[in-house]
Amino acid sequence: MHRPISLAVLLVVLLLFLQPGLTAQQDAPTPNPPQLPQGQTIPGAGDHDDNGIPSDMRKAMEKKANQQRQAELKRDTDKLLKLSQELKAYVDKSNENILSLDVIKKADEIEKLAHSVKTKMRGGN
Repeated sequence: MHRPISLAVLLVVLLLFLQPGLTAQQDAPTPNPPQLPQGQTIPGAGDHDDNGIPSDMRKAMEKKANQQRQAELKRDTDKLLKLSQELKAYVDKSNENILSLDVIKKADEIEKLAHSVKTKMRGGN
């Protein structure tokens, strides 16, 4: 006696779940996104570069990179000055018959550093 009632209840429950128009997701209203007043935009929204980075963040990164490059240029030019002064001192101590290996090493070091400074000034790494 209880068996036919429980089968009927089970059948009704299954039918309710299998009906396409009666699911909870389909009955729930779709929320509308918030609207901004005419002409107003969210800062940085939609203004991205090819890599998806917001333009204001990209500008800040570029500014920081330029500041770092400028600091490196100052450091390298200070070192160039010091190396040049050392090279001059080595040359002043030598004569026409003696060319010190230190003079050649110092000149090579100056050449490499000067090339690095030139590259940085052009905006390269």
